[in-house]
This record gives sequence, structure tokens and C-alpha cells, in this order.
Amino acid sequence: MVYRIHFTSHDLARTRPAEVPMPLSELSMAARVLQDRSQSRLLDTWRRRSRAQLSARARMALSLIPPVGWSPTFLTPAQAGGPEELLEQVRATPRKLIRAEMAVIAENQPVPAWARRLSDDAELREELYDGLGHLYTQLMSSHWTQIIGQFTADRTVRVRQFLNGGVERLLCQVNPQWVRWNPPVLEIRNRIEHDLHLEGQGIVLVPSLFATRSIVADDTHAQSQPTVTYPVAHDQPLRQLFLLTAKPTTSSSAVALSALLGNTRAAVLNAIAEHPGCSTKELAALTGIAPPSASEHATVLREAGLISTVRHRNTALHSPTSLGIVLLNTADSPSCWTSSTEPWK
Repeated sequence: MVYRIHFTSHDLARTRPAEVPMPLSELSMAARVLQDRSQSRLLDTWRRRSRAQLSARARMALSLIPPVGWSPTFLTPAQAGGPEELLEQVRATPRKLIRAEMAVIAENQPVPAWARRLSDDAELREELYDGLGHLYTQLMSSHWTQIIGQFTADRTVRVRQFLNGGVERLLCQVNPQWVRWNPPVLEIRNRIEHDLHLEGQGIVLVPSLFATRSIVADDTHAQSQPTVTYPVAHDQPLRQLFLLTAKPTTSSSAVALSALLGNTRAAVLNAIAEHPGCSTKELAALTGIAPPSASEHATVLREAGLISTVRHRNTALHSPTSLGIVLLNTADSPSCWTSSTEPWK
């Protein structure tokens, strides 16, 4: 089955990559993966560890986000912002909207018995909202640095695609396994057959660490653009699994960080932070060093976790990680070193 998104010229003009991650939308992806046993068994360790830490109220919120099917858009809105701010917005959801959304969901799939009285029971809603916060803490907090890094790296690729081929290339290459651009319709392999007419809104393309396929969110209630969420590193599934299952290490990072204390490498890191998404050739020009030397310095910075590198065709594109930015901000202190000068099937 296919979910079809119909574009006009106005929609194409307003289609864009997301500027920043959307925390609650990403939480929805994580909740689905947590419950979906059809996904890779390599995630079983992460699933067991996460489930063991869930509170009763977190499980309550989880029950409204099934691995397959509908979930309330008011609960995990596709919006940018800080987690606390967004959770407060969820708490302020009008009862009328809750009643309407839950009625639509109940017509299409089973829902927990308690959910049918959600709009009329203030105490029940508070339990659900508390549970959503607990769920975010357990599933997202420890991965947020990785999410930021992967988001930034993916956005770098999308911006390059847009610059080289416009919106058409952006839509063609966002996720060829699940998404096909058949002008003027974007076709997404889905479990439901549906036609969405954008009526001038366009869409926002949102990369996700937890997504395993492309998902459409038609968030009309929030008066925001519909989103299409797709997996980062969709062509490198093992890399994506590693990000969720690998335990943080300090030994290799400590060794690499010790090699950073030099003016040239500091200049390289600073140049990447000021020009995120720069290629190795551009990095060499920005810092006045030879391309092989720029590549070597970028490798050390990447191993230290200070930058991330993605490949677009035959070009390596470098962006700073949150750790790299923190290090540069710390370096502004006089007591620290400073720089002298990142298929459709």
C-alpha cells in the first residue's frame, strides 16, 4: 500500500529539511521500535534494558504508541523545542482535541479501556503526562547527544542535495527504499492507503535515529507543516544499530583528545564549527593546510567524538558534535588552549 502526498508549486517552494530535532516526535519513533519485535534482534539488549527501567506510568504512555498503527498526535507532536517546553504544551492540550483524536483512533484499532475516558478524567490525564515524561527520560536522555550529532550530519547531506539538485533531488534521495518521487506526488510505502493534499503547506523532512522506515505525520491540529520522518544512515543499518547498542567508552577518546592540544588541530575544529558541512577540500582551504593534512586532522577529531563525518557521493562532509562545540566554548577561557585562526523496492 502507498501513502501519497500531492504537491503543488507552492508546496515545493515550502518543502525543507528540519532545522533542529523534534524531541517528542523522536520519542514516538523510539517507543515504536521498543515494542516492534519484527525489527532487528540486535536491538533486543537495548529493549530489555529499556523495558526494565520503565515505570507503570511510562508503560501507560507506551500503550498509546503501538509499534504499528495510529497514535495520538497531541501526545508526541512533530515540533521543535526543548523537552520540558513541549511536555508542558502536551499538558495544555484542549479536552475537545483529546476526545476527537481518541475517537478516530478507536475507530481504526483497539485502545486501552482507560483511554476512552481520557478527555473527561483530569487525574488520568496527569498520570499519562507524567508517564510521557518518564518515557522520554528512559528512552531519549542517554541518546540525545547521538541524536543531535546524527541529525546535524544528515542535515548536512540534505542541504548539499538541495544545493546540487533542488527539491527534486531532495525528495528523490531522502530514503529510496521507502520513498519515491513521482511528480507531483511523493509516494511512501505504508501499511495504509491514503492521499494527503498539502494545499500549499509543503512538508518538513525529519531525520530520526530511531525510525526504521519513513512515516508521515499530518499534524494539522498544531497548525504546523506535515512531516515525513525517515531513518538516518538508511544505507548503513549496522551503523544505526551501533549507535543504539554500543556502550560509551572513554579510553580511545582520552587518547585521541590528548592529541588535540595543538594550534593546527584547534584551528581545524574551529573551522568545522564555523562552517558545518564543509568538505575536506574546503576545510583545507579554510585553514591553509594541504588536503591530506586536513583529512588526517579530521580523522583524529572524529575518533575523539568532536566532529561527525558523512559521505555524500565521493565527498566527506564534516560537522561539529555537541562535545566539540562544548570544547570550543570552554576554550574561550584564558586558562584553555585557543585557536590561531566539519532504492525504491
